[in-house]
Amino acid sequence: MSPITRLVSVGNVVIDVLARIDALPARGADVLATAGRLEPGGGFNLMVAARRQGLATAYAGTVGTGPLGDLALAGLAREQIAVLLAPVPDADTGFCVAMTDADGERTFVTVVGAEAALTPARLDTVSLTATDALAVSGYGLLHPTNCEALAARLPRLPDAATVVYDPGPLGHTAPAAALVAVQARTDWWTGNAREAALATGLTDPADAARALVATLTRGRVVVRTGADGCLLADRDGTVRHVPGYRADVVDTNGAGDTHTGAFVAALAAGLDP
Repeated sequence: MSPITRLVSVGNVVIDVLARIDALPARGADVLATAGRLEPGGGFNLMVAARRQGLATAYAGTVGTGPLGDLALAGLAREQIAVLLAPVPDADTGFCVAMTDADGERTFVTVVGAEAALTPARLDTVSLTATDALAVSGYGLLHPTNCEALAARLPRLPDAATVVYDPGPLGHTAPAAALVAVQARTDWWTGNAREAALATGLTDPADAARALVATLTRGRVVVRTGADGCLLADRDGTVRHVPGYRADVVDTNGAGDTHTGAFVAALAAGLDP
């Protein structure tokens, strides 16, 4: 891998419809939110974290033409994140209803929009170099066109470029062929303990981290374990524990993406993993 000078993300940027509630309502019931707003979310959070740590950052996914697409573009511009593709005509950006309860846990319902329109032809217009880190999300593998584009482009990346893959909560359901392409090219697999368990069937995070490393052709693994910190699995199967920092939980929405973006920026700054 070459030194990282830029993060390029193909993770889907959507609009989060944020609602803070005391608890999820029972099926068929209603609940009043104590607060709410609309903000760019999804892959946006990863890019913001990297950019605020000083790393040049660009978005190579798709946004829509409409009020939600405009909101996404405004957020990207505000954070000085370059947009590499023109908006998709005749489709607006999708949205995610994100409900955060009193314990800080979030529940999502996603409505798909223009972010699912990353075709091979669109992605091929993006120039990627040996010093780029490409952030790939498992959410993108769930959309047929995005999946096709990523599976075709990953093998053609410069060998020294860094690929960071975050499966998200649904990445384990992606088509097998796409997962094979990701496993062959990923340099860093990064996800939480639940995602690691879903990907491997192993409930112990350390065991899951070792199993995940074994599936990668060249990569290493970070498994986030909440308040306990992270596990870092090397190519030889060695697993090291990295303690976390004490924090008061306010909202876990975007926490994993934020960690990944800051991690890539730290690697770019020359820090040891």
